[in-house]
Amino acid sequence: MRLAWLELRRRPGKFSVAVVTLTVLAALLLFLAGLLDGLFLGSTGALRAQRADVFVYSSTSRDSFLRSTITPDTRAAVEAVQGVDAVGGLSVTLLGAVVPGETELADVAVIGYELQPSGIPRPSGPGQAWADERLKGFGVGQGDTLLVGPAKTPITVVGFVADSNFQLQGGLWVQTDTWRQVQNQNRPDAPSAAGDVQVLLVQASPGQDAALLADRIDASTRVTSSLTKAEAENSLPGTKEQRTTFNSILATTYMVVVVIVALFFALLTLERTPLYGMLKAIGASSRQLFVGVILQAIIIATVAFAIGGGLVAALSAAAPPKLPLQVQASRIFTSYVILAVCAVIGSLLSLRRVSRIDPAQAIGTAQ
Repeated sequence: MRLAWLELRRRPGKFSVAVVTLTVLAALLLFLAGLLDGLFLGSTGALRAQRADVFVYSSTSRDSFLRSTITPDTRAAVEAVQGVDAVGGLSVTLLGAVVPGETELADVAVIGYELQPSGIPRPSGPGQAWADERLKGFGVGQGDTLLVGPAKTPITVVGFVADSNFQLQGGLWVQTDTWRQVQNQNRPDAPSAAGDVQVLLVQASPGQDAALLADRIDASTRVTSSLTKAEAENSLPGTKEQRTTFNSILATTYMVVVVIVALFFALLTLERTPLYGMLKAIGASSRQLFVGVILQAIIIATVAFAIGGGLVAALSAAAPPKLPLQVQASRIFTSYVILAVCAVIGSLLSLRRVSRIDPAQAIGTAQ
């Protein structure tokens, strides 16, 4: 092990190709992971913030907020279902907004809510909103009045909240009546009548299973499609497909890491055959030699990951607000562990060659 460490210190150029290649792959892994997290978190923030167990859509909506309408009669029927503790409406309209002093429109999701979500204060006054921090990147400041949609409906920002976006558009959290005004002025083709909401959020009674409650609601009303919170998050357009696609790309990239490390150490082992032969001749075991190989693989992967991580961090800091790049701390740790494991697996493929080296033959070949 000490010999392997000394070789890394005294001949770093020997490992430069592997470090550079793994740095590129590590940066690619973190960038893709950041995009995956950014897309998912930016799309589902408004739903993840909800303190609700069941999301109730109209049965004809195909589990889409924008196509769903819950009437007061349906709401009353849901409230009467056994196991329902509290009910509140949630409605969303996706529009562009004019920001004071800015030439570019900000993409906003005007969200009318009743039950208080996690991390978001209770609704402010009419025409006022809590804005997601994402909108700061578009020049939005506290006290600004945004002109929303083609009708230029005014909404004043009273403060900021975090991780509360919907479909990658900055959340503007308003009273339901303010949302209805925005909807009717800017979407005259899909007006909302008094008392209507798009989706009902249901808080279950203590000990009540959310999936069973969702089935009970649908059986009772016959005009709803109810989902658990996790199902509602995955029902957003493109969410499941994005995760599947990015996870496949990540898995493929990890396989490439295994292949590259395996090829590198196979060539390195071939070059070191005379050295390994001499070390075996003076008493070194195959196990001792191979521990050194594993140590070098882990150190190379660590250095490459650190450099790649720094590159992605710099890119994330310089990225425009529209780029959904968000690398989570848990994702960084997981990516490093998987990269290190893949590097070790790749180095393991040279085990057979190391263990089969014959000292006499190796020394004779060197001479």
